[in-house]
Amino acid sequence: MKLTPTTQKFILHWGEMGGRWGVNRAVAQVHALLMLSPAPLPADEIAETLAVARSNVSTSLKELQGWGLARRVHVFGDRREHFETLQDVWEMFQVILRERKKRELDPTLSTLRTCAAELAAEKGGDKAEQAATDHAARRIAGLIEFIELSASWAERGQALAPKNARRLFQLGDKIFRLVG
Repeated sequence: MKLTPTTQKFILHWGEMGGRWGVNRAVAQVHALLMLSPAPLPADEIAETLAVARSNVSTSLKELQGWGLARRVHVFGDRREHFETLQDVWEMFQVILRERKKRELDPTLSTLRTCAAELAAEKGGDKAEQAATDHAARRIAGLIEFIELSASWAERGQALAPKNARRLFQLGDKIFRLVG
């Protein structure tokens, strides 16, 4: 696939942003290329276009498939496997939201609940120790409340059709303007 200077700029930027989001730069660049490609691409063409090792592309594609952001497709008359990404930005957002909830929010919430239960069971010690335990318990309870609400929003957002997720964001934007 021939890249223009603008598409190169986008792919490089998406790779940089991937690093900031905790995603390997090469994975993000492969994703960006698939987003911009008008047709599914075989792994060797991805490697050639991005000037990266074929093994790096294979690893990146496996990661993207694990996230649900890329899928393998077959092209009539070509025995190679081709890959494409989700076409709808809102569907992509929902997939990322689902995966981040599963990989980040759920384990954090589980750990926080365990810590809260352990702190509730910790009794005794001097006044300073008890004050520190009570303070920690309040802080963890606040975090639990915040993450439970965030997880609830994430679950509800995932249940929406992509067009309704977009409408929700548009409505939310109006509410933000109204509230000031």
